Amino acid sequence: MQITAAVARAKNTPFTVETLSLEEPRYDEVLVRLVATGICHTDVSMRDHKIYPVPHPVVLGHEGAGVVERVGAGVTKVKAGDHVILTSNSCGHCPSCVEGAPVYCYDFNAYNFSGSRPDGSSPLSKNGEKIHYFHAQSTFANYSVTRERSVVKVDKGAPLELLGPLGCGVMTGAGAVINSMAVGVGHSIAVFGTGSVGLSAIMAAKLVGAGIIIAVDLVESRLELARELGATHTINPSRESAAEVIKKITGAGVNFTLDTTGNMRVLREAMDVLAPRGTCGFVGGAPAGSSVAIDVERIMVGGRTIRGIIEGDSNPEIFLPKLIELHLLGRFPFDKLVKFYPFGEINTAVDDALRGHTVKPILRFQAG
Repeated sequence: MQITAAVARAKNTPFTVETLSLEEPRYDEVLVRLVATGICHTDVSMRDHKIYPVPHPVVLGHEGAGVVERVGAGVTKVKAGDHVILTSNSCGHCPSCVEGAPVYCYDFNAYNFSGSRPDGSSPLSKNGEKIHYFHAQSTFANYSVTRERSVVKVDKGAPLELLGPLGCGVMTGAGAVINSMAVGVGHSIAVFGTGSVGLSAIMAAKLVGAGIIIAVDLVESRLELARELGATHTINPSRESAAEVIKKITGAGVNFTLDTTGNMRVLREAMDVLAPRGTCGFVGGAPAGSSVAIDVERIMVGGRTIRGIIEGDSNPEIFLPKLIELHLLGRFPFDKLVKFYPFGEINTAVDDALRGHTVKPILRFQAG
């Protein structure tokens, strides 16, 4: 079938909207008509080869939501007409997958960032030219072929056009607080970086009853939104020392920190402001080979923990419906992060996000 897609053909260049060919779904695959898709910072980083060198030309996008059109012969989880969120791919049989932690699949990178299916093929092409595939989704297009493992069925009463970012950015921030670090009632937390991941973490911290919730960012409008969503304190490091202010607020430091920036200097600061027995989690997509110096004695003597987090340690099948339910109850208002754009304005949406004007852009597709 012919589809409309935004293609990345080179690093640091705008997306081009093109007509492509899309294969029919295979045995374990699902054809989804996209209603909307979020834009994640990872998409831009992948396009520009700042994290992993996903080959060009490629259709990126991995925060899609839509309606199932057709399914492969082996698919039993969903059927035509079902509403779904798309999320990451995984093998299904390694120890992590078997234990319900698919985001730590032993072959996660190969299944999501190689530009192809595991057999080297892509469902996308243009006049015989291979167009590479991303995250087993490639949702910067009005239709997607994805694996059954990568779809989560959602209630038809939920606002489908809003739900795509739950599959990555929102799930990452909320899951980091709820699943990975298990922040609890009265605990203190400092979140470094208040994009969609950081703000989702702040909403989750408020949800679980955290006490002091500190947001750290350079963008004043995002700090204002952080306060609206649950931050008790905000810090702009361009105006004051985050470490000094956090010490003044807490005395001994915070119980938890979450770095969403991928900046090694910021990550070190997030480690340094931990109270004894505190935990620093980090989710920012740093390039391979990035390193940070650690004060080993301080970490050891204080019983402090440092841990990497992928997609909030979430099992999407279980966690995403919970986030949707909390949103519908008014307790997780992630819609306040969102600005909608027509699909054809993808480059404007990316630019707005990079400039800090929009926290979470969502591209909407025309019906039909």
